[in-house]
Amino acid sequence: MDFILGPPHTQRHVDSIFVVVNRFSKMAHFIPCKKIVDAIHIAFLFFKEIVRLHGVPRFVISNRNMKFVSHFWRRLWKKFGTKLQFTSAYHPKMNGQTKVVNRTLGGMLCFLVGEHPKQWI
Repeated sequence: MDFILGPPHTQRHVDSIFVVVNRFSKMAHFIPCKKIVDAIHIAFLFFKEIVRLHGVPRFVISNRNMKFVSHFWRRLWKKFGTKLQFTSAYHPKMNGQTKVVNRTLGGMLCFLVGEHPKQWI
């Protein structure tokens, strides 16, 4: 799991993308959100968009974003029996897959929106 921060604000006030990549199937999910949301809202999005389709994961690998290391987030996954794993900075074996997906998505968005960057969603 990771976030893409920095796209222009849209008319819906969306300014980031929550990226979730399934390690085994390589399926990627791109969930529009606001970068100011808290861990509870991210958990809601995760359950609404990911768990309903794939079930509760056994492992969650993410960077050390404050939303992912919060007390709420740790307690939530402990209740479900999901093991949290955090990547260390510049460790391509752990987060390389998500970084490649993020780069690819960034390039696709630039191409698709062209001269209308506020219409990416």
